[in-house]
Amino acid sequence: MRKPAAAKPPKASAVQAAGACVCGAVRIEIDVPAVWAWHDHSQRSRHAQGAAYATYVGSWKSRFRFLAGEDCLTRFEDVEAGTARSFCARCGTPMLYERARSPKIVNIPRAVFTGRTGREPRYHMNLTEQADWTWAGEPLGPLKGYPGVMRERPRKKTRPAPPDVMFEP
Repeated sequence: MRKPAAAKPPKASAVQAAGACVCGAVRIEIDVPAVWAWHDHSQRSRHAQGAAYATYVGSWKSRFRFLAGEDCLTRFEDVEAGTARSFCARCGTPMLYERARSPKIVNIPRAVFTGRTGREPRYHMNLTEQADWTWAGEPLGPLKGYPGVMRERPRKKTRPAPPDVMFEP
């Protein structure tokens, strides 16, 4: 009698990008290239990431794998927004962002990857929600006495124009 054939694991691409949480308990991998990458300026992502905006990499779920620590994830579901966010229960690192409208894709914060993902973030979402305090590329200069620290140069004060004597009474 023949033994049933073992199920073949999904075929991975030749190149993967690995990522992990801060404490290393949760380790993941995606096949490269990622589907896409973007900057999300929404208030929800800002709060979830604790940053001016969040940068995500999207991967097909079929090209995403846990290498370790799936059981260390805690999940928050935002029913109103139709999203779920998973993060490491040990160190709090955000690890996954899933949206009900894209059930076959998992979004991963770009910062958890140690190397390239095959996709550069070229898209900006929810710009209408962008925080007014977000750095927008103003010129920077070194802060004297603090190597490696850059600061925005102070804006030049505009002086009021001198009164025009021609129009004085």
